Amino acid sequence: MSRKYYALLALPVALALGGCVTTNEPAPPRSSTVIMTQPAPQQRAMVAPAAPPPPPPQAALVPPPPQGSGNVVWQPGHWTYTGSPNQPWSWVDGRYVTPPSSQQATWIPGQWVRDTSGSWMWNAGHWQ
Repeated sequence: MSRKYYALLALPVALALGGCVTTNEPAPPRSSTVIMTQPAPQQRAMVAPAAPPPPPPQAALVPPPPQGSGNVVWQPGHWTYTGSPNQPWSWVDGRYVTPPSSQQATWIPGQWVRDTSGSWMWNAGHWQ
């Protein structure tokens, strides 16, 4: 190849690099976009040494939804383990809640499940 051909090949590189300037100044900070999503509510795991008591009689009663509440779903009550020696279990009343608006969802009630160690673990209710 001739020297002219090499010179022609080097010309675009020389033109591209000709505008580069180096300085010792720090680069300006880069901006970035962070997309935040709504985190799932954190629930601490409840573990109990024994099974919860049977639901109280009022647990079977489902009151009518509040007037004008729109599309709501009944979340039944459940026992929560307090760990207190005087009163280890506390009843949490059921309530009406609005389902997620972004999708058709079914409420899966929470339940106490016995694990392999013989303890009881609370599986929290959730939308599915």
